[in-house]
Amino acid sequence: MSSGPKEIEEKLRRMVNTWETMAPTKTFGGVTLDEFKSGIAPSLAARDLIADLNDQLVKASNDRDQADVVSLALAQRVVNGVLAEPTEGPNSSVYEGFGYTRKSERRSGLTKKGSKAPAGNQAPA
Repeated sequence: MSSGPKEIEEKLRRMVNTWETMAPTKTFGGVTLDEFKSGIAPSLAARDLIADLNDQLVKASNDRDQADVVSLALAQRVVNGVLAEPTEGPNSSVYEGFGYTRKSERRSGLTKKGSKAPAGNQAPA
């Protein structure tokens, strides 16, 4: 049964707490409490760094999402400006370059429906 990072951290912190509470002056395996704390410090420091980086990632993601709302509104304003510009408009290369379909290239959407009878309703010949 292997332990994950959380279980390892809990074990190390529990050992320090128990040692500080129950036997702070004792040496176990030739290791003092202070030596043990110094020895596990890199493990705990790495965990603290990971927690800080995760917090920074969450904040950066939220900042990006908020900035995207403003950016998309500005982008829509520019697209509307291209549409309203007499020398550009909905058939312009600029409009197409922005990722839109030029008006002249759009299909009407109208289709002609065929008048075929369903296969099961045909009269025998």
